[in-house]
Amino acid sequence: MDGATRPGDVRPEHAQLRADCIYLGWQYALRHPDPGPPPKRPAREDLTVTEVPIDPEWVRRERMQEDMLNRPVRIFRTFMGVVAAAILALGVTQLFDWMIVLLGLSATGLVAGICTYAILQGNRAVQARVRERHAHAQRDASRRQRELVEAQEEHAAKYHEWAERKAVFDKQLTWYAVAVPDEIDRIDVAGGTLPGWSALITLIGATRLYSGGHLTVLDLSEGAIAKDLIELAKRGGDDPLVWVLPVDLPRLDLGATLKPDAFADVLAHVVSVSEETTRDVGFDNAILERVLEVLGEHATISQVTAALRALAQVGDPRDDLKYGLLTATQLERIGTLFGRGVADRVVIERAWALESQLRKLETLGTEAVTLPPARLRVVSMDRQAGVFGNRVLGTYVATALTHILRQSPASERPWYHTIIVAGADKLRGDVLDRLMDACETSSTGLVLTYRSLTPPVRERLGRGHAAVAFMRLGNAEDARVASEHVGTEHRLEIAQLTETFSSTVNGTGGFYTSTISERREELEKPQGSDLIEDIESTEWGRNASKVTENVLQRSREFLVEPYQLQQLPTTSVIVTHATADGRQVRLADANPAILTFPKTTLAEFEKVAEPPAALPPEPLDEEAPPPNVGPPPPRLDWRKTR
Repeated sequence: MDGATRPGDVRPEHAQLRADCIYLGWQYALRHPDPGPPPKRPAREDLTVTEVPIDPEWVRRERMQEDMLNRPVRIFRTFMGVVAAAILALGVTQLFDWMIVLLGLSATGLVAGICTYAILQGNRAVQARVRERHAHAQRDASRRQRELVEAQEEHAAKYHEWAERKAVFDKQLTWYAVAVPDEIDRIDVAGGTLPGWSALITLIGATRLYSGGHLTVLDLSEGAIAKDLIELAKRGGDDPLVWVLPVDLPRLDLGATLKPDAFADVLAHVVSVSEETTRDVGFDNAILERVLEVLGEHATISQVTAALRALAQVGDPRDDLKYGLLTATQLERIGTLFGRGVADRVVIERAWALESQLRKLETLGTEAVTLPPARLRVVSMDRQAGVFGNRVLGTYVATALTHILRQSPASERPWYHTIIVAGADKLRGDVLDRLMDACETSSTGLVLTYRSLTPPVRERLGRGHAAVAFMRLGNAEDARVASEHVGTEHRLEIAQLTETFSSTVNGTGGFYTSTISERREELEKPQGSDLIEDIESTEWGRNASKVTENVLQRSREFLVEPYQLQQLPTTSVIVTHATADGRQVRLADANPAILTFPKTTLAEFEKVAEPPAALPPEPLDEEAPPPNVGPPPPRLDWRKTR
């Protein structure tokens, strides 16, 4: 069976993960067409040359016909006999002279003999026709037997040829990797559903982790799309760090080591998340910088909000003095930061607005603990929290990551560290622009997923050296924009397996389980764990075993039209990016379970000249060093940037 790995199945060739490729899915392609059913075997004949049956009914009809033809002759011969007897009787009675009697007997005897000869000739003719019919039947049987022998020999030759083509067809690879080179700076994923994002992020994340990289996932989708990826990381021997905000906000120390000017910039962008238009955050940044100068280098969010309350003259500052958020000296300096007058009212209003929004971050880092290093870190938003509060938290994490990347040295290995932002359309355009620029300058891989193609998303889609991946686009206008971006002239082939999986996937698995708020115990490291075995244990892998044989070799073609993009299966991805030979467009299935199929290869379809299925496959070697890579760069650490 092509769908699931069974005992005795061989692993696919070219199964070593490449660190210089980012895998986005699997392309279904057949180099050799299906030969169809075997040639039909010729019908067997029970007829032999020595035993040729003659139809007795035909022989009876022939003899009956001859008898009917000979009946007048027999009657005339009998009449001649009666005449001869009468002449003989007249001769005995001496009524006729014996000379006349002899002449009469001679004449009647001659006529009777002629009649007898005619009857004998007719019987011989019937026997001759019977013998001829028998000989013809023998010749016809011999001819049919020769034709049967020739047909059997021809069938044997055709069957041998069909068996060879069938063997090649059965052994050929059917799923080829769809990857983009690590020279690509970013991957923009437009459209898609939560299960589709889960499949794509699981595939990208798993292949990056198992090739030795590090991964940070900022999940703004509120759909727990990285849950399968977390399970894979655990099975691979890692201990992922998972923050569920705002519950884990006290234990999130992201940005706690930023310098005051960078910290002010982060907070200014967090406040701007509520603005209806893209407003200059310079004024807010200036207020926050001056407040942080008063508070000192290691100021917390709660201290900043206390200072803003004092600046905006909100509440009683003695309460903040009582709780140790401000000192008397700091309170006095805050009161003299800005002059009294018209500008003072503007400062008070902005300080009040800043305080009202930054209050959602007051508990940030208040219970920070030392955590062990992890190659997978997931920061997610609790779906039960407020929508606006989640946008504030997401903007803070994205902006803080941006500043950490700006202060980090450029990596010698592109995509060694990868950041995935799911639901990036919830962030402001300027926040995304800064994150894109920081990832590009630090050689950090960036994957952005957008639920819809809003005008800000369209402006940034594929900008720079980026690959674009389109998933299901339910909105008609989004589908039209995507079809124009890809080009409606492209004809793509989709496997029925992809459509079958799409109909069986309903959700993504509920909620994340925080690994920060609970007591972290040392995990027992799995022995001999590899990527294929780990994927087989996920929900995707378990569903793969339910696929039947009759859908594994079927496919259909479609044009990239808006209607087709609205009907794409859940895990289908149209990948397009620029190459030296022009823009390349491929259709992939992001289902990670396809890697477990025996006829899946990590080689790309265009780079496989001959089908390698006839060659002995090689086992998956997870421990082999990635090709053409240097020493790993310093690990990106949130707490080592100040």
